[in-house]
Amino acid sequence: MTPHDHSTDDALLALLCGLDEPTATPAGIVALGTTDAPLSFAQEQLWLLAQLDPDAATYNQPRAFMLQGRLRAADLQQALDRVIDRHDILRSCIQEIQGQPRLRVEREARLNLRSVDLRGQPQARLQAALEADASTPFDLAQAPLLRACMYQLDSDRHVLTLTSHHSISDAWSNPLLLRDLAQAYASGQALPRPAVQYHDFAHWQRGAYLASPAQAQAAHYWRGYLDGGITLLELPTDHPRGSRPPQAAGACEWAMAPGLFNQLQATCRSLGLTPFMVLLAAWQLVLGRRSGQDDFILGVPNAGRNQEQVQELIGYFVNSQIHRGRLDPRQTVAGLFDQVRRHALACLEHADHPLEHVLAEQRQGASGALFHCLFNWTSDNAEQPAPSFAGLRIEPLPSVPANAKFDLSLNVQAGREQLRITLEYDATLFDAATAQRLGQDWLALLQAMLDHPHCALGELQLPSTAQHQQQQQDWNATAQAYPSAPSIHALFEAQVSSTPDATALLFGDTTLTYAQLNRQANQLAHALIAQGVRQDTPVGIAAERSLELVVGLLAILKAGGAYVPLDPEYPAERLSYMFEDSSIGLLLTQSHLRNLLPLPAGLPVLLLDTAQTAQPEHDPQLPCTPEQLAYVIYTSGSTGRPKGAGNSHQALANRLQWMQAAYKLDASDTVLQKTPFSFDVSVWEFFWPLITGARLAIAAPGDHRDPARLVQLIEQHQVTTLHFVPSMLQAFLLDGEMARCIGLQRIICSGEALPVEAQLQVFEHLPQARLYNLYGPTEAAIDVTHWTCRDEGKTSVPIGTPIANLGCWILDAGLQPQAAGVIGELYLSGAGLARGYHRRPALTAER
Repeated sequence: MTPHDHSTDDALLALLCGLDEPTATPAGIVALGTTDAPLSFAQEQLWLLAQLDPDAATYNQPRAFMLQGRLRAADLQQALDRVIDRHDILRSCIQEIQGQPRLRVEREARLNLRSVDLRGQPQARLQAALEADASTPFDLAQAPLLRACMYQLDSDRHVLTLTSHHSISDAWSNPLLLRDLAQAYASGQALPRPAVQYHDFAHWQRGAYLASPAQAQAAHYWRGYLDGGITLLELPTDHPRGSRPPQAAGACEWAMAPGLFNQLQATCRSLGLTPFMVLLAAWQLVLGRRSGQDDFILGVPNAGRNQEQVQELIGYFVNSQIHRGRLDPRQTVAGLFDQVRRHALACLEHADHPLEHVLAEQRQGASGALFHCLFNWTSDNAEQPAPSFAGLRIEPLPSVPANAKFDLSLNVQAGREQLRITLEYDATLFDAATAQRLGQDWLALLQAMLDHPHCALGELQLPSTAQHQQQQQDWNATAQAYPSAPSIHALFEAQVSSTPDATALLFGDTTLTYAQLNRQANQLAHALIAQGVRQDTPVGIAAERSLELVVGLLAILKAGGAYVPLDPEYPAERLSYMFEDSSIGLLLTQSHLRNLLPLPAGLPVLLLDTAQTAQPEHDPQLPCTPEQLAYVIYTSGSTGRPKGAGNSHQALANRLQWMQAAYKLDASDTVLQKTPFSFDVSVWEFFWPLITGARLAIAAPGDHRDPARLVQLIEQHQVTTLHFVPSMLQAFLLDGEMARCIGLQRIICSGEALPVEAQLQVFEHLPQARLYNLYGPTEAAIDVTHWTCRDEGKTSVPIGTPIANLGCWILDAGLQPQAAGVIGELYLSGAGLARGYHRRPALTAER
């Protein structure tokens, strides 16, 4: 991983940390006078990156200056020659010798000042020329790795550009180059050569430093600091990596408010900190909350010029160091400040240890990344004023945008009375609005940390922002009044009265009308009542998909019971546990399954395929309260033993009435029921069509696993609406016959994360169908959020916003609200949530 253009001023940081001098070094750098040298460790990393993408201009360093006054072009060319003579690195290139990259100093390399006449041309021509120069890659094997151009705008206005490759220059070098150029231009004399050159530093780093006790101590420190391995920061992005072509980095800029700046200084004085430490801690915390990670790595560059001999050298000395963001919600803000302080001081002690050795220690490979995000501190005190150019007035121009080197780089430039902040971001990953919001959250969190230094991190709340207002209030403004529905079976009975002769059920070649289905369900309901089923009685039902299964579900509800699905395909051990745990008082099953089930002794059993002809056909007309249980479905048990989650008629009615308002089934629609009834998706598959006058088509056992068979069923029953878990949707889309399903209007997904690829396949192959992504845990009444899919070029498909009469919040580990798009725990409240069943509470908070 290579460092950023702006490098932290180590001398300043040492002063801020209370140290009198920069960290001592092992031994002095010796002038060797060679024209061939090894690369420094940082140079080697850049060379390796260049081998991966030789046409990239990512590590170009473009600088532009406006020169006003009478320019002597010949003198400027001579001045460039004298600067090249003074600094060997400006006549250097990187050549591969016997399989190894070496730094080669070319004695005769010269820099030709190119001249371009733009007199009378529009400003856009100059800007285009500057951008073209900045994006033109260097051949690292050809010296010099610096180019200069003069653009004449009129007789006394010129723009000078100096573009170098990062392997020969850094941010500290920039004012040195300009200073030397101005001195040579003004004096007309040769410049004195430094006592040592950059290649002498590379020899020292590879030799004296690596052999010193300081190196061994630093290596020991970093091994301990990174014990347990490196975790890269994984921020949610607006666009997938590699989904868009490379483009210029984006940037957001702020000036810290004077009140916040004064409070920052006061806190630093009271706690014995530096602004660098406090701002870095706040950056770690906001990234931790944004990513949902409590342990990750950030990069922090420093100048790497700890030897007096290199202070005046042009070259690439930057040595980025890594800071580990370790966030414990129980830790106080002051504790985090102290944690950052201790590591910052340790970094000063080991400032010479190259990042590339840390990378090698972690076995990441030569080009492996140690971090994707950067925090960079610079000081106006380290910036030298523009030098005098002998009668010319010089003014730096804004930098030409380059490709982003990191996902995010937070750059803080410190002045005596203010802080200027620039957040640079990879515009192929993040939108400008996202970066702007992240920077604002950082400042808001910094304010909260300064206000409450003894508060636990998990209790620290961000001040209300427009985004939080949107999430916590606007998105959760879901109140909706639906017609009174005392029970699900009452909604079904109302539909029976409205369309008694309409087709309700389809199974193979067999059909039932609404009236026929109701009569059969009523007969079985009366039989259940005669067996003692009462309000909230859990009634087990073990059956294969069939007409009898639907009759059984309706009958249990009509009798006042709550159905407990027991999938006959489950292992006997799981079924035995569910029989015991659910305390069912009666079981409905089919004749061919009865002897295959691990039935508890003495459990009453009724057979679904035995006609209840002796029972009344009228509706039982039993009272039913909205809070009465409708069903109990067991979770998968992925986090332990399965638990039963019970949902009420009120919760289920809210869910189905929202679905009807959102997606609007009518008599022309057919819903395919294919989800195993032990999963909550089956609940809406069964009951949504039956309360809206649509048709319910039942897939035969096993058909839900066969894409070809599903295509036949969709055609046979003219299915308009069906559900897929995303993995099955992708299998279905691979079937060459799915294009025949021209009648499909609604495809509803839930149960798994919906991949963007699957979404795009639906758009391509079934353009007439709308795709909906729903989310909800078993503990809730099926689904709690919804999203209508559309191609937004995003990295993921959202789960959307809450359904009617529910609220959703994303909370961090400290139960504090998180920003949209972050990783966190979903908290739900409102109608439609499960109540605990058999002392196994699920999400129970009420609106």
